[in-house]
Amino acid sequence: MNRVLKVALLGGLAVSLASCGTVRNALPFGLGGSKDPQATASEGQRISVLEFEQQLAPSAALSGRDFFLPGPQAATAWTQPGGNAENSVEHVIAAPEFAVAWRRGVGAGSSRTRQVMAPVVADNGRVFVLDGESTVSALDSGTGAQAWKVNIKPDEREGGSRGFLGFGGTGGTTGGGFGGGVAVGGGKVFVASGYRVVTALDQATGAVLWTTPVDVPIHGAPTVSGSRVFVVDVENQIQAFDTTTGRQDWSYRGIPEPARIMRASSPAVTGDTVIAPFSSGEVVALRASTGQAVWQQVLSRTSRTSALSEIRDIAGRPVISRGTVYAVSHSGLLSALDLRTGQPKWAPLPIAGVNAPLPAGDVVYVVSKDGELTVINRDTGQIYWSRDLNEGRVRQEGGYFGFFDRTVRPEWSGPLLASNRLVLTNSDGELVAFDPKTGAQTASLRLGAGPVYLAPAAYNGALYVLTDKGDLVSIR
Repeated sequence: MNRVLKVALLGGLAVSLASCGTVRNALPFGLGGSKDPQATASEGQRISVLEFEQQLAPSAALSGRDFFLPGPQAATAWTQPGGNAENSVEHVIAAPEFAVAWRRGVGAGSSRTRQVMAPVVADNGRVFVLDGESTVSALDSGTGAQAWKVNIKPDEREGGSRGFLGFGGTGGTTGGGFGGGVAVGGGKVFVASGYRVVTALDQATGAVLWTTPVDVPIHGAPTVSGSRVFVVDVENQIQAFDTTTGRQDWSYRGIPEPARIMRASSPAVTGDTVIAPFSSGEVVALRASTGQAVWQQVLSRTSRTSALSEIRDIAGRPVISRGTVYAVSHSGLLSALDLRTGQPKWAPLPIAGVNAPLPAGDVVYVVSKDGELTVINRDTGQIYWSRDLNEGRVRQEGGYFGFFDRTVRPEWSGPLLASNRLVLTNSDGELVAFDPKTGAQTASLRLGAGPVYLAPAAYNGALYVLTDKGDLVSIR
């Protein structure tokens, strides 16, 4: 099929070229038709295909203008991966001294067969984390002392197929079991797992309250709101479970999409509306009580310069703020959608990202997958400024005797606005602070050996970061 398609494309290209004056004149036996010299494009008329790619540019009308940011507020709970069910926390009091208070190993880190993917949550004086082997730990938020630890991985007999020679299985102790996440609500810790289970634990003791099997792995963290907990599985199905019994209330399936990236998203919920992100690029609004679809938008953009734009995954959490849904796709669109109708508030911007946008005050902060920090006017979609976070951080690694080097650009997670700093983590193992008005770097903190791929959480005046090696770091 690919060979036929290539032949068809080449044939079409030949016909197109034959219509060009320059090529027609070069064809033999008069096949080129008229030799009118006016049919030949001049050098000044040639246009690079790269110019057809929409580019971000700061607005001249916003040049030099200030914008409002709210003052920091105490974060007395961080119950969801995005802080709350809306995934919207504007400005928190956290880590004013920007120094490490303590560091604790919480279990298995990432490896070839497992991944640390679950953001930190916190409530009632404890921090809850999920390691690379589906072990949930509760730690004292002030000291890091362990209160309890529970592994929610099913027994290998129940965990699913092992696949060929132990590879490619969908559950059990090999293959397919990575991912998932935690959320807190109503005295319970809810855990979604790549081992195809959703589990509720007692927040105080870690005792298992219920476990519900699901058909396929879940790589994203759950979202809790009211009497329901919501999860999105790897086949683009969102499911709602009763928080008391674990019984499934409803499910909704989006467009199947096998191409996805490792980082996984979580739904956003406000009132009776749940916003579900899918790897197909779909953003779907549903009734939280029934699962009935209200509206749908697709954030998909094909780039002429990047084959990766075909991966449409919405890996950053959608954010609900002031009646608007903000979402960014890997294929390169950032949209602001009306919560009730799904209609765009302003024209989508060509930003490819895997992090949740941050609406705060008059603006929206977003970090692209290339490490570009952009500040957007939340009412108009105009750009205040952009900054390359990797300036001075790009390096060459590997290779032999100066050959075959690879260019390394750190990956960034965040941002979070904390104590008048815009804070992000990166794959170089740093926590870095930037001025939220200018983008200038103001502080940097090494978090230990190994990379960090998860954004920080804020709770009771501290920031908490889970590293890829399975270390939980508290910053005061």
